[in-house]
Amino acid sequence: MANFFIYLIIFVWGASIGSFLNVVIYRLPAKISLINPPSRCPKCLHPLGKTENIPVIGWLWLKGKCRWCHTPISFRYPLIEAITGSLFTLVFYQYGFTWLSLGYVILLSWLIALAMIDFDTMTLPNSLTQSGLVIGLGWQTWLGFTVGGIRGALQYLFLSIFSAVIGIWLFDFIRILGTVMFGKPAMGGGDPKLTAMIGSWLGWQGVLLTGFLACFVGTIVGGGAIVLKLLKKGQPMPFGPYLVLGAISTIFWGDRILSSYLEYIGL
Repeated sequence: MANFFIYLIIFVWGASIGSFLNVVIYRLPAKISLINPPSRCPKCLHPLGKTENIPVIGWLWLKGKCRWCHTPISFRYPLIEAITGSLFTLVFYQYGFTWLSLGYVILLSWLIALAMIDFDTMTLPNSLTQSGLVIGLGWQTWLGFTVGGIRGALQYLFLSIFSAVIGIWLFDFIRILGTVMFGKPAMGGGDPKLTAMIGSWLGWQGVLLTGFLACFVGTIVGGGAIVLKLLKKGQPMPFGPYLVLGAISTIFWGDRILSSYLEYIGL
């Protein structure tokens, strides 16, 4: 019973972070302050009350509509809150109350915001990818320090930088190759930066696995969308969400996927 309440608290904390991520996703591309004005209805601009701001429950309480102008509120808002809370809970369930868990929930927050912004606007803001990269380098340095003092910190920092470089070089190469083959930009400039950020957190093996999973899922989804005529051939689609899905899969199942692969090839 005690564990249930602990994980419930983590879920509520994560959902609250998800509520703020909704603000970031909407306001950052629009170049609106993340602090002022306070949360409000985008239609009538009426500020939300305390009960209306409660993650997930507030949306249910309002029955998915603004209390004042009755404009429908997108189901995406409570969904992102619930997903964030669930991912936070899963991280602490799998990795325990460790520095690793704290780092992963920070990374997940950046990934969710970047995925949704790219989905909405086909852009990956430098302010998020660059800050995520710097925090990732700092987090790895701290992890190294907790393991082996100054020597460990320097080793982890070097590996984090190396992994970030692997990530940006890999997708820069794919972007340049695709541009030459198709005669037009095959990938946005933000995708290599996002991959570098992921590399700084997950290491070179993690970023390679993330890239593979992203390309695999993106090819299947993109091909399926073209077959179903939901997407025209040659029409651009955001690749950031697939990188994020790959990174999330690597966080939770990366070790198992890699060990299964190595076992399959006999290593």
